[in-house]
Amino acid sequence: MAASRYRRFLKLCEEWPVDETKRGRDLGSYLRQRVAQAFREGENTQYPRPRDTSFSGLSVEEYKLILSTDTLEEFKDMNKGMWKKLQEKFAPGSPEEKHKAWAQSLSRPRT
Repeated sequence: MAASRYRRFLKLCEEWPVDETKRGRDLGSYLRQRVAQAFREGENTQYPRPRDTSFSGLSVEEYKLILSTDTLEEFKDMNKGMWKKLQEKFAPGSPEEKHKAWAQSLSRPRT
């Protein structure tokens, strides 16, 4: 991972020329300095993670909990509308049950 990142930064440095007329404020020079500092060992540079978090600030354990199948099922249930929940709760499950419920609804006398 660090090796590919290093190569991409080197390619960026190659493509971004140094402008000698902007001494002390040239972006090309700044990039080269930063790459040299960050990759002191070249492709062998290791990147220890300072924390086990991401851009969101959640830990690995919190991500595992959120992305678990049970939690995702709960989210799906929360997003369903009331009508859909009632349909699922009271609707027959198998095709035979559906046919039987349909037949019963047709055989009821209308008032």
